[in-house]
Amino acid sequence: MTKFIDKSVDFFKKEIIFSLSVILAIISCFFVKPNIGYLSYINWETIILLFVIMVIVEVLKNLSVFEILVRKLLTKIGNARGLVLVLVFACFFSSIFITNDVSLIIFVPFSILALKKVDRSDLIIFTVSLQTIAANVGCMVLPIGAPHNIVMYTVSNISFESFFLLLLPYIVVSVVFLAVLLLFVPTDNIVLPKMSKIEFDGKNFFKRVFLGVDYYLLLTFIALFILIGNLENIAFFNSLFTRCIGGNEVLWGVFASQVISNVPAAILLSGFSSNFEAIIVGINIGGFGTLIASMANLISYKILVRECDELKIKYLVVFTFLNVVLLVILLGIYFLT
Repeated sequence: MTKFIDKSVDFFKKEIIFSLSVILAIISCFFVKPNIGYLSYINWETIILLFVIMVIVEVLKNLSVFEILVRKLLTKIGNARGLVLVLVFACFFSSIFITNDVSLIIFVPFSILALKKVDRSDLIIFTVSLQTIAANVGCMVLPIGAPHNIVMYTVSNISFESFFLLLLPYIVVSVVFLAVLLLFVPTDNIVLPKMSKIEFDGKNFFKRVFLGVDYYLLLTFIALFILIGNLENIAFFNSLFTRCIGGNEVLWGVFASQVISNVPAAILLSGFSSNFEAIIVGINIGGFGTLIASMANLISYKILVRECDELKIKYLVVFTFLNVVLLVILLGIYFLT
């Protein structure tokens, strides 16, 4: 029994958003009796699109495509600032196509390893903080750049062009913010170590691809759709959320993201307001700020703790400071436009 409890606690800590989503969805089922209508709650387009994207990413990852590209770039770099710049903007550009979460899963461990090998561990905290910001900025470019944007894209049917133009001011300001911060990285010369040869392992290729898909993320979405669907059918909550959210979608998107992260925030707000453009702005700005504001933030933190546990407190301070500063700047842009 003790082992079961310990395993349950460990699982809850590892998959906290999934666990909370399931618990809340189950609680909501006591207020709205489970029925066939539950199936209509779920946006199956979002689930299928997200699954297909994750499969494609796993294929590319298992083919070492991203690692090959980054290694080629690294051979052209001769100083610390150039190295950090490449590592940061690798996250920015890759997150446009493979989602911010996956971008960080691929590049943060590689960055920590690269910085250690060139004896620049002092840059790890700053680099990972900027990589996380860059991934959250890059994911604004296309609707497929992050789970919360995939949700909003399938719900709103907004075009790629309109989505891009809607968030363009925030993307530009954020990129300038990153560029300014990169100026604080010294231009000391570095010598890159010889990299080990990349070998393709074709054994059980497709098995590895499908095992690499984050099924808990898909189940999290399903649980959240059920939760929001039930809340919409509870008169008290329907009236409360509709009254509070209407006309304040951007601020609610920012606030909700800080508390429950921007993926659940996207599902919650889109269930009670049809002002999808405002919700998109709110949840994307809201991805900056606290550690929990975006699932990508948690991913970077988990990787850093796994690789450099002694840096976690200092990382939290630096990461939170930079994110809050950017959040305030982006909110200022919103109020001025």
